[in-house]
Amino acid sequence: MPRNIWSGAISFGLVTVPISVASATEDHSIRFHQYHLEDMGRVRVRKYCEIEDREVDQGEIGKGYQLTKEQVIPISDEGLRDLPLPTAKAIEIVAFVPLDSVDPLKIGEGYYLAPSGQVAAKPYKLLRMALDRSSKVAVAKYAWSGRERLGLLRIREDAIVLHAMRWPDEIRSPEELLPPPVELSDEEIDGALALMDTMTRDDLEGEEFQDTYTEALSQIIEAKREHRELPKLQEPESEPGQIVDLMAALNESVQQARASRGEDADVHELPKKKTAQKQPAKKTAAKKTTKKAAEKKASGRRPRST
Repeated sequence: MPRNIWSGAISFGLVTVPISVASATEDHSIRFHQYHLEDMGRVRVRKYCEIEDREVDQGEIGKGYQLTKEQVIPISDEGLRDLPLPTAKAIEIVAFVPLDSVDPLKIGEGYYLAPSGQVAAKPYKLLRMALDRSSKVAVAKYAWSGRERLGLLRIREDAIVLHAMRWPDEIRSPEELLPPPVELSDEEIDGALALMDTMTRDDLEGEEFQDTYTEALSQIIEAKREHRELPKLQEPESEPGQIVDLMAALNESVQQARASRGEDADVHELPKKKTAQKQPAKKTAAKKTTKKAAEKKASGRRPRST
């Protein structure tokens, strides 16, 4: 059972839904500590007061805002909780929008919103069913951890999920990172679409979506614990290199994708380049030119009439 990290209410017009918030995700990453390599003693970060030149414990530490080099304004957790904001105690819905209108870059961590008590059951279900039938998501404002945030409310199965969102001015423009202008043929675009078709899935289940990095770390730790030889790194079948022929790379990718799924790799080959189709026409034109030149040359050899 995930622990509650915040309690408040969803404000939906004049409707209030008391809720508690729990994280919707888990992190299974393997984490490391820092050690002194000579004797494997644990290396820790200790917190020192610069004025008293001594270590302080967590109970002596609080927040502060540095106004000037000499002046710091202390800020308490109680003061942050009592901010004069309607969003300090509630997740205030401000709009409903289609999900595809929200830039995925703005969407962050997800949290389950659980109804608090029997009194919240009916308005909670009302909001969930309204979101479901409208096929829209709610955009809300709320204040956690010393700052006001933008959030997105959607449904997942029978629960309402809150996603933290970034403010519009927190999204950087990609303009400086874009490649120089290039031209693409219809055949190359069709080839990319064909490759997408071979890689299309109905779900995200399967070994392709497992955390192989954490699994490899676990094997290394286990091998070291048992003083065994470390597992060998599996070399890739081919080294990535510069793409010379884009159509050839797409064609080979489609064949490899079909082969990995047990399909016939030779079925439905990608369209050929237009330049390859023009070769016969050029050859015919060359034949016509040669024939005309021969006729002209022959006419020049006819005897003159007297």
